[in-house]
Amino acid sequence: MDFSVRRAGLEDRPALERLIGESARGLSLGDYTGEQVEAALRSVFGVDTDLIHDGTYFVAEAGGEPVGCGGWSKRRTLFGGDRYGARDSGYLDSRTDAAKIRAFFVRPDWARRGVAAAILETCEREARAEGFRSLELMATLPGVPFYAARGYEGIGRVSYEISDGVTIEFVPMRKEVGGIQRAGDSGQNHPR
Repeated sequence: MDFSVRRAGLEDRPALERLIGESARGLSLGDYTGEQVEAALRSVFGVDTDLIHDGTYFVAEAGGEPVGCGGWSKRRTLFGGDRYGARDSGYLDSRTDAAKIRAFFVRPDWARRGVAAAILETCEREARAEGFRSLELMATLPGVPFYAARGYEGIGRVSYEISDGVTIEFVPMRKEVGGIQRAGDSGQNHPR
């Protein structure tokens, strides 16, 4: 592996926002129009600082540069960065709720080189350790094959209006993973 994965910090945010733009523009065309990609970058795609504060957002680096990012969440928000208005930062209950896989983006020149897979494995491992038994996400159309190959099942396409008259399709996906209940843990997840 010629990259490493570490937890993201707030100081990474500007570089990650640039990476997200490169990823969306380079890997989404063909599934989405240029107008849809630009509208998504203005309203939906972006860094969610709740994930950084929670310590559940990761950056893959090569040569000191970010080449991928993604995370998981114990909060209710299913998708959308800080700019997305329909957010619910309330906490999930690992006994009954699915952890959320969130905000995965890879620099186009690093696509299909194991970056997203390494981040996803880290996220799944941590979510299981927190007692979550299932994971869910809102996949972009270019992300569906990646998640399907890793055991996530799609539930059909959904459309969201992300800008005045601009809609974008996503695919809700889910995977059962079986949680690891920690001794003395009630299953409730609270900030640390």
